[in-house]
Amino acid sequence: MAIQVDPITGLKVFKTRAAKANEKIVGKGYSALSDEALTTLPDEPVGAVFNAAEQEKYQAFKERRRGAADYMEMKGEFSRYLEDLYSAEPVERDSLSDSCEILVVGAGFAGLLLWYKLKNAGFEDVRFCEKGGDVGGTWYWNRYPGIACDVESYSYFPLLEEMGYFPTMKFASGFEIMEYCQKLAEKFGFYDKCLFHTTVERTAWSEDDSQWTVHTDRGDQMKARYVILANGLLTTPKLARIEGMESFEGESFHTSRWNYNIDLKDKRVGVIGTGATAVQVVPEIAKVVKELYVFQRTPSSIDVRDQRETTEEEVERWKLEPGWAKARRARFAKISSGRTALKANDDYLAGEVADFKERKQHDRELTAEEMMAKQLDTNFRIMEQLRTRVDNIVEDPEVADSLKPYYPYGCKRPAFHDEYLPTFNRPNVSLVDTAPTGVSKINENGVVHDGREYPLDVLIYATGFKWMEAATFNMVEGRDGVTLQEKWKEGGTKTFLGIHSNGFPNLFIVAGPQGGGGSFNFTDALEVHGDYLVWLLETMRENGAKSVDVDQAQEEVYVEHCREADIQTSAFRDCYSYYNGEGDAEPGSLSYYGGGRWHKYRVQAQETLEPYIFK
Repeated sequence: MAIQVDPITGLKVFKTRAAKANEKIVGKGYSALSDEALTTLPDEPVGAVFNAAEQEKYQAFKERRRGAADYMEMKGEFSRYLEDLYSAEPVERDSLSDSCEILVVGAGFAGLLLWYKLKNAGFEDVRFCEKGGDVGGTWYWNRYPGIACDVESYSYFPLLEEMGYFPTMKFASGFEIMEYCQKLAEKFGFYDKCLFHTTVERTAWSEDDSQWTVHTDRGDQMKARYVILANGLLTTPKLARIEGMESFEGESFHTSRWNYNIDLKDKRVGVIGTGATAVQVVPEIAKVVKELYVFQRTPSSIDVRDQRETTEEEVERWKLEPGWAKARRARFAKISSGRTALKANDDYLAGEVADFKERKQHDRELTAEEMMAKQLDTNFRIMEQLRTRVDNIVEDPEVADSLKPYYPYGCKRPAFHDEYLPTFNRPNVSLVDTAPTGVSKINENGVVHDGREYPLDVLIYATGFKWMEAATFNMVEGRDGVTLQEKWKEGGTKTFLGIHSNGFPNLFIVAGPQGGGGSFNFTDALEVHGDYLVWLLETMRENGAKSVDVDQAQEEVYVEHCREADIQTSAFRDCYSYYNGEGDAEPGSLSYYGGGRWHKYRVQAQETLEPYIFK
């Protein structure tokens, strides 16, 4: 039976994990290369500054792409791009109309870490809802060839010491990460707590009993004291709206649902998009296809990867160092440049040197304007290195020019790869530069752009995900039936710590808009959020409180902080990117740029309890 009752605890036990449907889903992600020309950066241009001429060049690059992005919902005919190709049919089960203390939406790293922490704190009446057929979150859905994590695995993988696990590569493949998620779930009893193939459709608050009612596509109407949204930042795939796309007679799919049943060998293949996903996909499929056309509107910044295997010496040393993983994660969190692929950082992360870079001493304290100018100059020199790298690797000067990005480092998601750029030296690979408008048309034969038809057998959309736009927000009804989306649409995104929103008691958002943690290592931020939520729930348990909301005035103060932090760093995001809602997002409404200041708000809240309204 899919649903049973534990005779000892009296709690529901779920057996809804779906069987694997496709045995072809394997891979190693990035490979390690020995060619230093591909794994090292050119020297930094000494004395280069982000002067008026360079600023104008950046601005022209940006303006040339204004309004070009147009994305659509995957509905109707295109809903097939959202089908789960990775698991067998959902396990049959009865609908649930019972109650639990805590219900969590999502079974990725956020959900897994929450269960580990909640269980250790004595919260056993916890239930999870997951759309997919297994754990993993983004690593469940994204299984394209070449997929790997851009954060070093020794810092990205949580609970390494608890698991006694050592990643095989410095930058682990998505397949290894997926398997690790499964190992976590098996070891800590997560599978018994999760309803797979279950999509939350509506969550409504009742003031009468201080509980949420959670409605799902499986007919469930479950009561829960607390609801935690842990369904991630990049959960909703987006599809470029292109004239005639429904007329294509070949095979097509989105990278978030890679179709391994389609054999690409000796096929004519087109990839639309050159973001972080395509950067990983293109080098892999170029090795097997007959012809590959890469349709690019805006080039990514391609930093070095310098992939390597984990050494036996490292493993043996770590075995003798209690706390090695936690210490490494803490050191990693202090790196703010984002360029952790550089070899020199290994010594710092291993604790062998005190800092990851040489700190410059100034004769006096710099003004905010002077500090910003210096940071922009540093950022510019980094981008000059990356543009020089393109020239050094790509043989065709015209192709090289098209692959050069002119925007601040980190404005768009940085990409890391050592095989992407040389892929464009292959005779079977063509870069089609579609700036400024993007691909103009698709017909029954393939892609049409600038008057030329590119005949294709397979068309792959590498058009990414909506950033911080979880559909769940549309369906959470707080006090007076107001949805979270309605509140934010009317008055702007408003949260406290990115976790609470006034009017939505006992609702907690993990790693959502305005959420922080001070680290671009996503799992580290998840751990911080998890620890905070456990503290809050323990505090409520000790005080006998049934509900918690946040004070509206305190929320406004935090929102203003996010807005100001966003404005202060806006010069580094002067481009069109999902980080800033393609240039349309209000300051402070999406990503969080306050760094460690988030922790100050958190600590102050925990010490004073002033932001909280307990009942």
